[in-house]
Amino acid sequence: MKFPRAIYITIAAATVTVAGLALAVWMAPSPIMKTKLPDLKDPAIVIRKTTRVLEVYDGGRLVSSFRTVLGSSPELDKEVEGDGRTPEGEFYVFVKNPKSRFHLSLGLSYPAPDDAERGLADGLISREEHDAIMKAASGKKMPPQKTRLGGEIYIHGGGISRNWTHGCIALENDEMTALFEVIPVGTRVTILK
Repeated sequence: MKFPRAIYITIAAATVTVAGLALAVWMAPSPIMKTKLPDLKDPAIVIRKTTRVLEVYDGGRLVSSFRTVLGSSPELDKEVEGDGRTPEGEFYVFVKNPKSRFHLSLGLSYPAPDDAERGLADGLISREEHDAIMKAASGKKMPPQKTRLGGEIYIHGGGISRNWTHGCIALENDEMTALFEVIPVGTRVTILK
């Protein structure tokens, strides 16, 4: 079937327009570039488990907040290795990991002294493990990560489609990148119910 010459020109123009739109979309700034946090003088992080929100503070002033997901059993406080729970309490960032399996990550100081006291009283950890946790906390170092209390709790990327971690706090990768850039080792992290 033969089409009039005007139709060919219209089809060609539409193709250029569609290609132009595709090019314009391809050249648009990535959403990853949109998440940026300012330099922080006195950073702190508060994670609210009930509302699944991570808040970034600078000297008590809320700077930004991000949606999060938690462990597979998010309602309760972490008690033992493998329970799928996200811990509650006061922690600090003991390491920044640029080679995380989950984009980037910030290691949290779990188990903390309160967890060590509970673990010793409940017979979950030895006196040596208890003392190692206490010593790490006094120097803001990495606490033992392989006790019956659990460990390896991180804030990391990987997405927020559902509560899928083993107890960690997960963000979208672009938000994790922004957080990673401004949060130093030693930053206070409070995890609330």
